[in-house]
Amino acid sequence: MAAAGRPSGTSPRHAELCCQTILLLRKMRADVSRLLESYVEKHGLDKNYNLDSMDGVPTASTEQWSEASDAERLRDNLKAYRAFQILLNEILEEQRSSLTPNDFDFHESIQSVLLQVSALAYQLEELMVILEHNVPAKEMEGTRVACERGLFEKKLRGMKVLQELAQWSVRSVRDLHQLSKPVQTGDIPHASCCLALKK
Repeated sequence: MAAAGRPSGTSPRHAELCCQTILLLRKMRADVSRLLESYVEKHGLDKNYNLDSMDGVPTASTEQWSEASDAERLRDNLKAYRAFQILLNEILEEQRSSLTPNDFDFHESIQSVLLQVSALAYQLEELMVILEHNVPAKEMEGTRVACERGLFEKKLRGMKVLQELAQWSVRSVRDLHQLSKPVQTGDIPHASCCLALKK
């Protein structure tokens, strides 16, 4: 069961944090969608490119999703957003150094999404603490050095990162709704918040 192991009498902070995180995810989803459109246009790319062979980017797999425990959902999300922090930092550096060095507004858009991803990772850590799950240590895995990639590969990798980040934002909302289900009864503000966000 997804709620197995969840402490009884879950605190109002859990309900509040679930709603805050869903709100942040919704905003990030919209920002990432706009950023992806801008990215594709600036670099003359086709969103229909097949990038399945490009590794090192977390994919939002939903296989056996219904069987996942709270801890597994949160751990998967946290691991993904920590990885996206590293990947977005790489993308930002590539844009500044070689791809779009003078497009400061574009850099700010990437930076804004990066800050939202960092906030998400922090909130997921807090949720894990509240639900008494162990917070995994950060894995500082480095991807292949950016200078080893050609310009076109850098462009494609950036698009892949943004596409997968958009997919993760959708999966994460599902995960957070699943986590919040047991505390909706008797918690009217929380229930109203999450029900409104499901639309």
